[in-house]
Amino acid sequence: MTSRRLIIADDLRRQITTGRIGPGDRLPSESALADRYKVSTATLRSALAVLQGEGLVEKIHGKGNFVRRTKRKITYVGGWGTLDPRTATDVDLRVTVRTTALPARGHLTALLKVDDGSPLTEFLRLSYEGESPHSLARVYVPRDLAPTTALKDRPSRAWAEASFSVSDPPPAEIHETVSARLPTPDEASTLRINTALAVLAITRVAADNTGRVVEAALLVFPGDRVDAVFSTHHVIEERQVHR
Repeated sequence: MTSRRLIIADDLRRQITTGRIGPGDRLPSESALADRYKVSTATLRSALAVLQGEGLVEKIHGKGNFVRRTKRKITYVGGWGTLDPRTATDVDLRVTVRTTALPARGHLTALLKVDDGSPLTEFLRLSYEGESPHSLARVYVPRDLAPTTALKDRPSRAWAEASFSVSDPPPAEIHETVSARLPTPDEASTLRINTALAVLAITRVAADNTGRVVEAALLVFPGDRVDAVFSTHHVIEERQVHR
């Protein structure tokens, strides 16, 4: 026998896929839906969780449940640490940047090659498409290298097309590690995604021409919202043959 939660999920899914409830529309309140289907609020929330897991519905804290809009993909350009402007401008991204002073601990000491407790500045960069989070980046910089012009919390649209790097001048060497994995509970909560949806995680470490690590960036993109492109440039050395 089909459970009540799956019957409710099937009915709401049909309304969404047929356009009766459109992208961005707010669903009736959970109590109203529970009354409509004559079930408990717990059963109704379980049914909504099925649709949230499928990416059809997202719950925005304090506002309710909404039909998720289809996310358009953007392209991350490896090596440069930027978004491809051709795809970034297709998506109306709004970006917030928050800075925090903190000491180096754990994996950050290894990434930045600094002593435990060394002063760092964290730039927490969260992009939104409408009201929905689109990507998450944490950039860590030694405190003495942190740009003073970027230390205030601020929303920005320009950052949507700018580099994930805050280094100036640009670093001399960049090492990127890319992996596909499941999100941590914190990442899933921040990005409002199901814990079963794979994310593309990029760890980007940049050094100057002396070998000093000038920043480390931890980038997290939901797998259905980004493509990553990496290009290799071969340098051909010209040798003059002396006879």
